[in-house]
Amino acid sequence: MALGNKGFGDLVVKGREGAAVAPRLPPRTGILGERENRLAQLATGTIVNRRHEYIDPVRCRIWEGHNRDYAALNETVCADLIESFRAQGRQEVPAIVRRVTGDPAYEYEVICGARRHWTVTWLKANAYPEFKFLIEPRELSDEEAFRVADLENRSRKDLSDYERATDYARAIERYYGGSQQKMIERLDVSKSWMSRYLELARLPGEVIAAFETPHVIGISHAATLAPLLKVPANLPAMLDEAKLIATDQAEETERGGRILPAVVVRRLILATKVKEAAAKQKKAQTATVHAKDGRVLVTAQKKAGGKLEISVPHFAQADEAELMKALGEICAKLWTVK
Repeated sequence: MALGNKGFGDLVVKGREGAAVAPRLPPRTGILGERENRLAQLATGTIVNRRHEYIDPVRCRIWEGHNRDYAALNETVCADLIESFRAQGRQEVPAIVRRVTGDPAYEYEVICGARRHWTVTWLKANAYPEFKFLIEPRELSDEEAFRVADLENRSRKDLSDYERATDYARAIERYYGGSQQKMIERLDVSKSWMSRYLELARLPGEVIAAFETPHVIGISHAATLAPLLKVPANLPAMLDEAKLIATDQAEETERGGRILPAVVVRRLILATKVKEAAAKQKKAQTATVHAKDGRVLVTAQKKAGGKLEISVPHFAQADEAELMKALGEICAKLWTVK
């Protein structure tokens, strides 16, 4: 039905059935207005209301599944937070925590925010006793806590590749039944991305110990070493060299120096190449002649100084002509006349 301009105006004011429609009013202002506006935002999901509170950091422990190596934190690692907290006079970004049960010593455990917890604790002990730890309590399962921590820290440069790698390696077994596929689906990452971190987590302990600290090992180092470690013949040589590097690393540390990660990787690679070259050399210095039916007729090995040791197995059962021909082949392969 055509209403015309007047009819349309009446419809806006009164509605199609004649009921009055209140005109749109501007948002209310003032304290009550702000409260009403905020409640409206909460009801529509525009904002999320979370409880934050400042507490004494001693009331919190670090979650045992936390991806941060808390023991490795110090003034240098947390220098940026120390400076920021001092300048602001407080911690402004809350740490995510969950309530602890069955432990009378603590009320919460830190899921995300170990550096913030360490920084506030350090400040309280170093001339800033008024500092408090800002927290955001949540209800989280272990698997949810792992994903929350991973999402918060994935883009942070102050978390080492090794910390991420060991966290992922633990999580696969704890939360995903050993299934890498399940974990990458839950974290929404690529298989290749996850595989690089797991290669790092699975490096042998001897190789890890060769570095100044595990925190300097990158996924690029692991990507270089992992293929070599998959070759069984390389493993003994690499582990032996890793032990030597660890000893050298300790000596360098005592002198105030260090062996750089790139040098460690280079030495480990070289160790496998040296062994491979030695194996090839050894193979080149030995020779065996077989009969047509596969019997070993003669074996020989070239010793230091050019000495040639030849042996004829007692089961060779070769006639003189066959044996002399075999000896000729051996000499042609190994005997060099100077």
